[in-house]
Amino acid sequence: IVIMGIRGLMSFVEDHSDEFFTDLKLRNTKIIIDGYALFHRLCFSSDLELQYGGDYDSFADVVQKFFESLFACNICPYIVLDGGCDISDKKLATIKDRAREKIQMAHSLSLGGGGYVCPLLIREVFIQVLLKLRVCFVQCFSEADRDIMTLANHWNCPVLSSDSDFCIFDLNTGFCPFNSFHWRNRTTIKGTRDYYIPAKCFSLDAFCRHFSNMSRDLLPLFAVLCGNDYVNLPIMETFFSKVRSPLGATSSKGRRHHRVLGLLNWLSQFDDAASALDNVLKYLPPKSRENVKELLCSSMEEYQQSHVELQDFFQSGAYTCPGAMDLGLPEWVLAALAKGQLPPFISDALVLRRTFLHTQVEHMQRPSAHRISQPIRQVIYGLLLNACPRREALPPQPLVFSEVERINKNIKTSVVAVEFPKDHFDLSNLMELSLASRQILLTETLKVKRTILDPIPALLKLPVAVSCYWLQHSETKAKKHHLQALLLGMLLGPLQAIISSPGKEEQRKGGARKLYEELQRAKQTQPGTRLDLDTAHAFCQWQSCLQMGLYLNQLLFSPFPEPDLTRLYSGSLVHGLCRQLLASASVESLLSKCPEAQHLYQQLFSATKAHAPAELLLPKGKSSSRKKKQKKQGTSQAKNRVGTTSDTRNWHEESNRFGVLMVDNPEDHTEVTKLE
Repeated sequence: IVIMGIRGLMSFVEDHSDEFFTDLKLRNTKIIIDGYALFHRLCFSSDLELQYGGDYDSFADVVQKFFESLFACNICPYIVLDGGCDISDKKLATIKDRAREKIQMAHSLSLGGGGYVCPLLIREVFIQVLLKLRVCFVQCFSEADRDIMTLANHWNCPVLSSDSDFCIFDLNTGFCPFNSFHWRNRTTIKGTRDYYIPAKCFSLDAFCRHFSNMSRDLLPLFAVLCGNDYVNLPIMETFFSKVRSPLGATSSKGRRHHRVLGLLNWLSQFDDAASALDNVLKYLPPKSRENVKELLCSSMEEYQQSHVELQDFFQSGAYTCPGAMDLGLPEWVLAALAKGQLPPFISDALVLRRTFLHTQVEHMQRPSAHRISQPIRQVIYGLLLNACPRREALPPQPLVFSEVERINKNIKTSVVAVEFPKDHFDLSNLMELSLASRQILLTETLKVKRTILDPIPALLKLPVAVSCYWLQHSETKAKKHHLQALLLGMLLGPLQAIISSPGKEEQRKGGARKLYEELQRAKQTQPGTRLDLDTAHAFCQWQSCLQMGLYLNQLLFSPFPEPDLTRLYSGSLVHGLCRQLLASASVESLLSKCPEAQHLYQQLFSATKAHAPAELLLPKGKSSSRKKKQKKQGTSQAKNRVGTTSDTRNWHEESNRFGVLMVDNPEDHTEVTKLE
């Protein structure tokens, strides 16, 4: 699904499972989990919808079940997430190749075929679930593999991943691949109430023993010769064409396994990596040898222990990353990156002035769905432009940013101008800004009036502001039913809050439960239903706006509370609602079951309607009268607000039945509450 590490190695060792793996009954242990591999694995192996842009509620439920299974076995997980791209850019070619592969799979999915493309916000949803469950996690500054190995060896516990590089790392306690980690089948120990998870652990000793007791030191050379994320040299084909594999080095699994087996057998005749490397170079043209040797040696270093001590982070909440410290970035930025409060997108923009915009299942004949959110990114870039005081540690770079995005069914790198905030804010003074100033910067970027957001529950302010931005953009081909479906989808979280609230009357809960069940039924898709590409593209644009709005909000220390992404957007739901609304259903009839939800929907619709183009909401010929009416309403609302701030706040607190949503953490957002 997502091939990481050494080409062909994972399938090779799994084909020899009886020889290279030992059975484990995992319980009562720490375990270091490759976070990137985990959320991909759970996304792709849980029969989740991938065509409609992600059912984040279903994904969140799967993640929760995974950790509940670990907790039941007294397994203590530590999640280590990859950060931004490596400063050296050694993996750039690999990253671009994967981006092209994703485009092809997204295209296949858009036409009803197969494919594996993570929904855009899957990483953010994953982190929110980790926070909710209080699972310990850290986000590395760049590639996480070496830091994972170093931490696992420090704690003498196994690593869980699907990356075949962990077959090469010298791990004290071993590596458990996801394919043989049966977390859904936890088993009871006979005669007790204790559980364990059946798993298999890769044995490096058994692996080396199989190949004539070859030295472990040869394995990094094997990895780079075979081709990993860092090395893919066409010139190495010269070496493979001239080296005759020893007898027995044949495989029924095709050329890839034949190469793996042949190379391991060939390397096993050498005592150490240095002598083996010298022999490899003899097969290459003399003029290429020095460059190839330098590349292979530097790539082999990626299998050595790192100097990062992640245990410090898990014990004290902070750790030192030499590579990051050398750049002279503000300490609060490094701390926020480590805690996952800022995404790898930000570190890529900071360090490399280049970002990758991940392809969604969108309309491939139209411009990338990310085009619509470029103005938001330009403001982000403006805030980041002068953030690295020690730029001598980096390659020389122009004062622009580049974005790698989809164009048709390929990728293209575009140069993007920077948008400087009008008051010349940058990272050095963001911490000094008042909450009001940060809210103004965010709302001005999203082209929304703050007063429009006043009646909106706190956790929905950012999504509504983003929706207003989305509607105003000329590239959005949104229709009224698209907006209605999105807003109805936003009711899932509030409805769950009503249903689970202990103080609610049973009658109110009943109405909320009926509406919730009705919305769940809307997710169901009839077999053979084709994806409406225009609808899909519109929602992909909205997700892109939400992603960048979220990143800007995080960079500004969350002037608006972060929305609960796990219950904010469900692709199956919004697409299903679109079909229903186009057929015959009306929003009014749907919401009649739950007056509270109807009230909230009207608040959301009123706020977004104020920023929607006239043609989205009214028949032709009525747009001018609408504008007059809007202007009049705006004036009267402004008059009503003068001198009544405290009255408005008290009314809001008493009458808003969704008050539970106003703040997600009162300690974090006391200023927000005061403003409201």
